[in-house]
This record gives sequence, structure tokens and C-alpha cells, in this order.
Amino acid sequence: MAPSRDSNVKRGDTGENSQISYKKAINAKSERVLQNRKHANDIFDVIEYLQSDKEKEIICASNACGKIFCELFERGELYVGQLPSEDEIVQGDRSAKEKYHIFMRHRYNNCVELLLENIGHNVFQVKESSLCAVMKFVSAEGKHPLQNLDWSEHYSFPRELILALVEHLLSEKEDMSLLISRFQEFLEMDDVRYYFMSSVRDNITRVMERNKGAVISVYQNNVFTLLSSINIPSQASEMTNFLVKQESKHEDWKAARLKEHKRAYEQMWLVFLKYKLPGSMYKKILVILHESIMPQMSDPTLMIDFLTAAYDIGGAISLLALNGLFVLIHKHNLDYPDFYKKLYNLLEPTIFHVKYRARFFHLANIFLSSTHLPVYLVAAFVKRLARLALTAPPTALLIVLPFICNLIRRHPSCRVVIHRPSAAEEPCDDPYVMEEEDPAKCHALESSLWEIQTLQKHYHPDVAKAAKLINDPLSESEDDISKLLELSTFELMQRELKAERKTIPLEFDTATELLKSSKEVLGVHFSLE
Repeated sequence: MAPSRDSNVKRGDTGENSQISYKKAINAKSERVLQNRKHANDIFDVIEYLQSDKEKEIICASNACGKIFCELFERGELYVGQLPSEDEIVQGDRSAKEKYHIFMRHRYNNCVELLLENIGHNVFQVKESSLCAVMKFVSAEGKHPLQNLDWSEHYSFPRELILALVEHLLSEKEDMSLLISRFQEFLEMDDVRYYFMSSVRDNITRVMERNKGAVISVYQNNVFTLLSSINIPSQASEMTNFLVKQESKHEDWKAARLKEHKRAYEQMWLVFLKYKLPGSMYKKILVILHESIMPQMSDPTLMIDFLTAAYDIGGAISLLALNGLFVLIHKHNLDYPDFYKKLYNLLEPTIFHVKYRARFFHLANIFLSSTHLPVYLVAAFVKRLARLALTAPPTALLIVLPFICNLIRRHPSCRVVIHRPSAAEEPCDDPYVMEEEDPAKCHALESSLWEIQTLQKHYHPDVAKAAKLINDPLSESEDDISKLLELSTFELMQRELKAERKTIPLEFDTATELLKSSKEVLGVHFSLE
């Protein structure tokens, strides 16, 4: 059945006339519904526009439905309680007023179902208008409950409607990030945020269990987008923005208590992180975990299982997990067994080339700042970094060399690896075992830093200069490496080009060994002839 139109509206109308026609038709029928109960059936026509093929008609109908039913809520003209079926209206012995209330309550339910379906529409403006209409109904239901309240629960809030909205917002097939960002405005309201978090937690459990814990990339990205947009107030005094103000005992309402918000927030994240995630999502979560997520939880130490699992994945994910572990160890007195052993094993050649290199060295510097660490452990880190330095790019070496010197300054007992007499003569008999995963068994203290001596002949003058500093007695003050952490190759070249030369070489020795053979790569392209 197509929506009925006024007799003067032609179906062939297009453009401005057509736009005026459907607006006039929808507005006219909306007014008729609200003015007189005799025209109640006109609500069918307004609701049917929600299924139109034209997005402008859907948007206009969404706004009209919001206006109609919010007005009916205010008037108390929607049936309250367990809703009878429409067949019972005809068969039962009810007053005309009660039959009207039941009829309009059924139309309200039809309207909500269609609005929720339109949240999955392919046009964003339709999604947005449907979302806003549903949230108007959330407010109206909260103020005028459609169910008789249990007197043991004095607080009214349409939880079922919120749960249904969550199910459509967290689609398993469509990226809803744009609509979720639009929804963030409603998450600023304390009661909406509280019940939404509880509904999201239940939704995650239901969806993931139904899919047996398998990765659902689209769904989990939607969940992450929503979760990361939620901000918990830092103080209870900030919780003053409510969609539905409770009449009595407002302060005892869970949605009005900061502690309950933090608990709901914590449970929501823990349920989400309980299941296997897409590989790229670990990085997204770990980047914001220590600053945006953990401070808003009631018990951040519950994140240890997720952080341990992430730490064991390896690579950049392990590096990012360090931030969260640092917070738990230093602020929450977490005892993390084998932490330094795992940190030691993160030192691989790739550490100098990952996006999060600066963050890793910043945290490693903090972890190794304690003067109470055993000397064998510090020596193991010094030696491993020195060995890795042989193949590191100049930008990384300008971080690593001062880093090594700082470790030796903090732990003077490690100076033995610098001043061992055999350092220059027996590099091939190095007792250090690079492949050993346990720093206590790698024999670093029995070794020497011949690698640093090798780097004193590095092709880059800044690297060679930094490596030669270890020949002189180290000062007590540590080098500030913070300015070097973000140093790029481009910046290094720019710095070199802008440097002023105090002396200019007037003579030079012709290179012979490097370009000696015409069969070598460099010899082919840069022949001396």
C-alpha cells in the first residue's frame, strides 16, 4: 500500500513541486493525527514514508514521527504496561480511549523498528535523522515509561531501546564510524553513556559467542571506534548532564555515580579485549591504552592479561605494550616476572627501523634507570646494543651510543667491558653469546665493547665522534637523548649541510681499496680511470 496523497498532488511531479508535495502531505497528516483521534489511521501513511525509495521523504517522515510520538508521550496517549496484541483490541471489552492507546503504542513500535532499520541505510543523512529520532524516543520513554516500574527499582530508562540501537549501530557488515562519531554528542550525557556501556558489553558477548570468537574485522572496528570515543568524567562533581532526570533518590542511581561508570567502562573493555582481535587493532589500542583507557578504569591491573598477550606477539606490538606495562609496574606496583628478560629479547635489528623506535628507547631508558639493577643485566643490555649498532643506520647510532654511555655512567661496575685489555686484539674470541635469550647466561661481563671501537671508523663523522667519547673518562652527568629520539635521516643530512667548517682539507689520499676491483659494485659505477 503506497502512502496516500492529497488529491491535488500528482505522482509525476518532480523537482521543487515534488518536494513541496511530500512535505505538505507528511505535515498535513501529522497535524491531523495530533488534532483528532478520528484521523488516527493517517499515522500509517506517515510511517510508510519511512520505507520510501527517496531519502528526502524518509528524512521528512523521521522528523514527523519524532514530533508525533513525542507529543503523544507528553499527552500520555500511549499504552503503558504489557502490550496486548491488536487482535485483543477487537475481541476484548475495552474503552475507546484504551483501544486508541493500544493502537498508537503498536504504531510507535512499528515506527521504532523502521527507524532502526534505516540506521543501516546507504545514505548518511537518512542514518543521522533516524538516529536522532530514536534518541528523542529514548528521552521521551525515560520521562514517560511505557512499562510499570517495579517499586524496588525507582529509576526509569529505556534500556531495551538502547540495546536495540547498539545492535544496529555496531554493524557486522558496514563501517559505521561516521555515524558513531555523530553519536558521540549523546555519549556526553551521563545516563546515556552508562546504559550504553552496559548494552555494548552485552552485545559484544552475544555477537562474539555466536561467531565462536572468530575475528570479525568490520564489527570489531565499529566497536573500537565506539569504545575509544567514550570519555568518563574525572570527578563526580562533573556528572551533571542527564538526558532523563530521576524524580527521587537521584544520587543513589547507578548512572549518577562515577564509581559505577568506571566499573561499566572497565567491564566493557575487558569483554572486548577478551576475544581475538585483527592484527592492526592491537596497535591502535596499545597506542591509546596507557593515556586514554587505563586512567578511566576502576582497576587498571585487570589489563595485565591483555598486555601480556600483546607483549608476547612480538615486533612493534610488543614495543607498544611497554607503555601499559610501565604504568602497571610503576603506578600500581605490579610484579611482572621475567620483565627484563623479555625487554632484552625485544632488542633486535628491526628495533631501529620501526615507527615506534623513539617510544621504545624512551621507555627502555626509564626501565633501566634504577641503580639497583644487577651489573650482569646492565652489561647484557650494553653489549647487545653495541652488537646491534654494527648494522644500525646513523640516526639510530646517534641514539644508541649516548644510551650505552648513560647506562655505564649509572653502573660504574660495567666499565670493565670498556677497559678490558684484550678488547682490541681478540674480537673474534668474544665470549658474548648473542643468541642466548637469558641475559644472565650471555657472558656479557666477560666480553668487551670492541663494536664501539669499530664504529670509531664509521663513515659518518657524527657517529665516529660519538663513538670516540667512550675512550675518555665519562662525565658524571648523563647525555640528554630526548632531542635525538625523533631524529630523521633528512634532518641529519640538513644538519650536516648547514654545519660551518672551521678547517678545509687541502690534500687527500686517493681511495684505492674501496674502488680497486672493476668487478665490484662500486668499482663498476665509480671507476678511478
